[in-house]
Amino acid sequence: MNDIISLNIGQFALIYLLLLIVLFVMKKCKINQTKLLVVASIRMTVQLVLAGLVLTYILQNPHPVFTILYIMLMTGFAIYMVLQRNKTINKRFKIIVGVSLASSGIAIVCFFIMVVVGVSIFNPQYTIPISGMIIGNALTGVSLGLKTFNENIKAHKMRINTLVNMGVAPQKILTPFANQAIETALLPTLNSMLGMGIISLPGMMTGQILSGTMPMTAILYQIAVIIAICAVTCLAVFCSLFFGSRTLYNARNQMSV
Repeated sequence: MNDIISLNIGQFALIYLLLLIVLFVMKKCKINQTKLLVVASIRMTVQLVLAGLVLTYILQNPHPVFTILYIMLMTGFAIYMVLQRNKTINKRFKIIVGVSLASSGIAIVCFFIMVVVGVSIFNPQYTIPISGMIIGNALTGVSLGLKTFNENIKAHKMRINTLVNMGVAPQKILTPFANQAIETALLPTLNSMLGMGIISLPGMMTGQILSGTMPMTAILYQIAVIIAICAVTCLAVFCSLFFGSRTLYNARNQMSV
């Protein structure tokens, strides 16, 4: 297969012209998010360039400590972002969310790297990029699940209080809300799986093909990663909501929603 074509700075800069289309649409539709678009674009560029420099150093100087620190930083930042988007939940709920996201993400990553791929968990070439995909999608899933759960709780607060006053167990009241939130969190991944290979070629697969990997090898990796993403999303959201929802009521079945 042909070697990948490297982009020079001039070629790369041309892609930013596409943002003018987004800015035009925003202005036309009177969407006041132009500042956010500019800030997000600059922040994304800076963060990815810095990540690229750090990863280049780690891959050229592989050491278990570097890999562990990178995964810890990645997981910690993911937890921080989830909690920043859900500031209203109580402290115990936040701890449960953090532990659920970290433990689910790391467990799935270890299984994928050591069992499926069959290499050392300290191998940065495999562990860091795969961890990024798995933990990143867990972050999205948990954020979406918590958002759905909290919004539904607030929207049905009167109904919940009525059921509590009637003597219905809080766990029985909250379970349908948690189930719906899990379903909502899983839908983007499931819909993506339905159209994959026909409508879209996923990012990891595309990147591997561009770098010269044989398509079938890239496909097998992509299928494995998508299944891992589905599993980590389901596990992280389930644990966050199943255990977190129990912090919303006490031993006397008194609820605080």
